[in-house]
Amino acid sequence: GAGVVCEMFVMPKVYETLQKRGFVHQISHQDLPGRLEGESLVLYTGFDPTADSLHLGHLVPVLLMRHLQQAGHRPLAVVGGATGMVGDPSGRSEERNLLSAEQVAHNKAAIRVQLERFLDFSGAAAATMLDNFDWISPMSFIDWLRDVGKHMTINVMLAKDSVKGRMESEQGISFTEFSYMTMQAYDFLHLYRHHGCVLQCGGSDQWGNITAGIDLIRRVESGKAAGLTVPLITTASGQKFGKSAGNAIWLDAKRTSPFQFYQYFVRTEDADVDRFLKLFTFLTLEEIEPIVAEHQQQPHLRLAQKRLAAEITSLVHGPEGLKRAEAATEALFGGDLSQLSEADLLEIFADVPSASFAASRLDAGISPIDLLAESGVCKSKGEARRMLDQGAVYLNNQRCEPAAAIDRSALAGRSVLVVRLGKKNYHLLHAE
Repeated sequence: GAGVVCEMFVMPKVYETLQKRGFVHQISHQDLPGRLEGESLVLYTGFDPTADSLHLGHLVPVLLMRHLQQAGHRPLAVVGGATGMVGDPSGRSEERNLLSAEQVAHNKAAIRVQLERFLDFSGAAAATMLDNFDWISPMSFIDWLRDVGKHMTINVMLAKDSVKGRMESEQGISFTEFSYMTMQAYDFLHLYRHHGCVLQCGGSDQWGNITAGIDLIRRVESGKAAGLTVPLITTASGQKFGKSAGNAIWLDAKRTSPFQFYQYFVRTEDADVDRFLKLFTFLTLEEIEPIVAEHQQQPHLRLAQKRLAAEITSLVHGPEGLKRAEAATEALFGGDLSQLSEADLLEIFADVPSASFAASRLDAGISPIDLLAESGVCKSKGEARRMLDQGAVYLNNQRCEPAAAIDRSALAGRSVLVVRLGKKNYHLLHAE
């Protein structure tokens, strides 16, 4: 909804907006929508510090927190320093590796920097980052059994899907992982007591852990806490969202470049683009409608995908990152290569066939026919001559004349030649 948010006023209709945008999978209490509109709530989401970057799979809960914060609610981001040393069985078929304290500290700092792009850590509804190691590590095993274990019944824990699935598998489930649920439940209790936190948000695979915490707060404090889960996103073709060729798409530019990030969204299937614009951008629903309508008239132009990619890349990598991604994309489709560094070129053309040739061949100038034949871009000198005569050969996206002599000045970057045959057939040649 429109209107400026005053200090502690909560924006109306926030739940309805979240639902329309596809953020709500399940809620624990029917009165949660009313609570979200009537008061300012403290909510939390947990993040596993298993890597020094979040990936696209984390984006839905993070953007949910941002929507709720913009509506006047206060988000806590809890990094599982303690739980990261134990491992969560939800959605996993085998036990994960345990992290050292140094790894957790390093990962935590990196995640904090990423969250600052999405959440405001100042102001009336300031976000706070916490680490459950701070309150779990001082407790002894005896404390744990008396203060936490006593309130949790095994039959309820066994009935949770995350545990049931693992008990039926051949690996089974270790006692350590079985106790994971008690840790997450205790986090919620601790945050309820010390931060007034009454709402936990997370992926739909966290439902068992979230409801365990709600039950614990009810038993120990007679308190009323709630849970909201976001759907785990899959693409229309059934692939896990945020995985590209078997790799996760990371939010860290060093792990996944802005160009690869941008390309991932440009390749969104038509069937997904409306849903992804609602989830992954802050365009209003009124703004999204015409974009999708225009897209349906001319899907081949991929206008909706380009808008989606631009919005989310700018959100995650800033306007600078978006500029780089767009320049790289243009290069891939015949644009100017002169502004790009060698590293950019190697990355943009990482997936095209590459070959090397002797750099000394450039000293006296090599004919295009020899270059194409010797590097194997064309099967023979005859084929190379035919392509050149048709005007179908481009060097660094400039058309190559049959009589040209190619010397070192033709290189893009320090040692690369980008050869294109026809419209799309790229080859990368390295002068060695």
